[in-house]
Amino acid sequence: MNAPSDDTQPRLTSLAHGGGCGCKIAPGVLRDILSNMKGFALPPALLVGIDTSDDAAVYLLNDQQALIATTDFFMPVVDDPFDFGRIAATNAISDVYAMGGTPIFALALVGMPINVLSTDTIGRILEGGQSVCQAAGIPIAGGHSIDSVEPIYGLVVLGLAHPSRIKRNASAQAGDVLVLGKPLGVGVLSAALKKEQLSAEGYAQMIATTTRLNTPGPVLAAMEDVHAMTDVTGFGLAGHALELARGSGLDVHIAWSQVPLLDGVRALAEAGHITGASARNWSGYGADVQLPVAGFDAIDQALLSDPQTSGGLLVSCAPGAVQAVMDVFAKHGFAQAAVVGEVAAKAGDRAGLSVSN
Repeated sequence: MNAPSDDTQPRLTSLAHGGGCGCKIAPGVLRDILSNMKGFALPPALLVGIDTSDDAAVYLLNDQQALIATTDFFMPVVDDPFDFGRIAATNAISDVYAMGGTPIFALALVGMPINVLSTDTIGRILEGGQSVCQAAGIPIAGGHSIDSVEPIYGLVVLGLAHPSRIKRNASAQAGDVLVLGKPLGVGVLSAALKKEQLSAEGYAQMIATTTRLNTPGPVLAAMEDVHAMTDVTGFGLAGHALELARGSGLDVHIAWSQVPLLDGVRALAEAGHITGASARNWSGYGADVQLPVAGFDAIDQALLSDPQTSGGLLVSCAPGAVQAVMDVFAKHGFAQAAVVGEVAAKAGDRAGLSVSN
């Protein structure tokens, strides 16, 4: 059999039934799958496990160090192999930053249809991932590869943090203010790209946001008045805000008019460029989200649950720390960081999420 050439092989996105963090199993389905798992006694040194759907596992090594471990991989969200590798690596490393840690090394996870894609293309994907790891100051120290039907790439990432600086998604406090580090809309841009309806400017914007490492994480974690952090990825802003609410046992309120969107995203959504993952997300948790009674349409709802690939940090901090948090984001180049909501004491029997115009 002749090896595939770069001239004859198909678009990367055409080989994937989903792309980026939109590949995630829908939250409701995942909840059903995990509900039958039998638990066992966990070691006291496991500081963070699966109980609150946090971004990474954390294991206490000693009084000064905690090990952060995470993994993330997905199918192509773009057609350029180098960009695909960059996005996947940035997304995987983000979970360490979201816990307040500093990454130390990574392992590559590679699944490729070797009879469809050329070795040059596959190599470019890996080179893209390596370039991001170099930017983060970490080596790719190994990994695993398989021949798969769809292209899959991602990383296992390990990091370190002081145990007192671990920031969970379950430690928000009533009265906190929520700050979002990146604008929303990556899912919409990816849907337009797959239909070949995304402009060159839109693509450049998409690559810029999805390859920006969430480096403010460990700096924010060192601030006493930053109480909780997570990153907004495949379940959308609503899904990850709801996880923060449930984990903390509090209510979260999102002020929709304050939530930043990437340029042109609303117009693309109105033109029908909405991912199927957005609807699956909403089906999984929409019943637990209180929306405005008026002035909030189906497009707003789709953007609220739009899956973000390599999305921004969502920071829960004391009101007096908001300016300092914004200053950290600005120093790291996150010019569109914005205050998007607040945390309050639980009003009902269950923690929940509400949205206002």
